[in-house]
Amino acid sequence: MAFNLYYYASPATFYGLAGRLIPWFGWGAALLTIIGLYIGLFVAPTDFQQGDAYRVIFIHVPAAWMGMFIYLVMAFWSAVGLAFKTRLSFMMARALAPTGAMFTFVALWTGALWGKPTWGTWWVWDARLTSTLILLFLYIGILALWSAIDDRQRGDKAGALLTLIGAVNVPIIYFSVQWWNTLHQGASIKPSGTSMDEIMLAGMLVMAFAAWFYAIAAALARVRSIILERERHTEWVKQILQG
Repeated sequence: MAFNLYYYASPATFYGLAGRLIPWFGWGAALLTIIGLYIGLFVAPTDFQQGDAYRVIFIHVPAAWMGMFIYLVMAFWSAVGLAFKTRLSFMMARALAPTGAMFTFVALWTGALWGKPTWGTWWVWDARLTSTLILLFLYIGILALWSAIDDRQRGDKAGALLTLIGAVNVPIIYFSVQWWNTLHQGASIKPSGTSMDEIMLAGMLVMAFAAWFYAIAAALARVRSIILERERHTEWVKQILQG
């Protein structure tokens, strides 16, 4: 049987798939978080320069990665929605935004906790910090735009356009430490290798996968709610709500 590329583009079909995937990613996120925090807090050695204050990186770095990555995924779904007029694409973009905003806020908050003992201040108008703050404002602005427009189709298109325009900020965040003289340290993980201790790197990567799994589970759960709300007049949703 030939594979139908558009099979799961149907909200009715995707609703069932999402329901089957949520427990796997949800429990996977919980397990990986426990393992990652154990490695980061109890197994990883104390840093010779920053002491134990550096341990915030096991939350800060994965959160920063996910804040940027989720925005790019939102931009992808927005582009697909605008190009192919697929309802599910706009729903996915809406489902991802709150989680992306949450991770970006956590990245800024934990960065402040890390910056105080390291730099002696909670905040500086550093290129990396400022561009990350702009990312948070973009998330909030997109969410506010969707809430302000009653017509869903117009809201979807307006939010998609703002998302695509704001996507230019993501490479600015990533390359800011290379383009400008900033307080924020450069990337610890590069294609050429890493200067981190192996167990530190392992803990960070485990936490990154935990954040990734959580983001998928949260987005799938949220998109199921969006599907039910938007498709409430269809027979299959009426059967679910009545059953």
